[in-house]
Amino acid sequence: MKPCKPCVVPSNYSHPVDTFHIERSLYRQGYSSVAGVDEAGRGPLAGPVVAACVILPPDCDYGLFKDSKLLTARRRSVLFDILQTNGSLIGVGKAGPREIEQVNILQASLLAMKRAMAACAISNNNSSPEYFLIDGSFQVPVPVRQQTLIKGESKSASIAAASIVAKVTRDRIMADCHCQYPQYGFLRHQGYPTKEHRQAISRYGPCPQHRRTFRGVLEFFETSESTPTMVQNG
Repeated sequence: MKPCKPCVVPSNYSHPVDTFHIERSLYRQGYSSVAGVDEAGRGPLAGPVVAACVILPPDCDYGLFKDSKLLTARRRSVLFDILQTNGSLIGVGKAGPREIEQVNILQASLLAMKRAMAACAISNNNSSPEYFLIDGSFQVPVPVRQQTLIKGESKSASIAAASIVAKVTRDRIMADCHCQYPQYGFLRHQGYPTKEHRQAISRYGPCPQHRRTFRGVLEFFETSESTPTMVQNG
């Protein structure tokens, strides 16, 4: 494992809850690497679902990493950069709109997680983590020991770190989508079904980044057409 560089911790920062106790227990049981896995983007009407798999160095300041939904975009970006330089091993995977349509959002999320796990193994000298902590209630179809945790971002720093990587990565993808299709306002809502987004879909019709099987988009396709026409650019 890469050496851990010290994380910069604000002087007024404290974390009374031990969110590394599960990982620590697993390391004491003999596991050599424990990874947290989480995804971002199950609810939006557009864009991919993105997953991340993160192995935090045991001596890293795990208390820095919290559920990405509780952090500001600026704070997520700072923590994302810390994770790139503190010795964490990271893998990212995604499933795009067409894959989501083919297999449904749950299966696409699990597929993205599986891809993130494989990418993490590559960053770990092609050695898969020995134990996965998965946010949610569904295990990923891989032959590796794993534990699912409801609201795992609040219980495991590794899952919280994965949630940050997944969220920041997806937001950056949606910023790129905004450059291609600025009329939808992806930069502001990241594809989630806000009033602004729904109004834009109603006005311009769906684009290739929209998920055609999701309510709010599906209605704009004629059932008699197998391949509906979509907006191709801005």
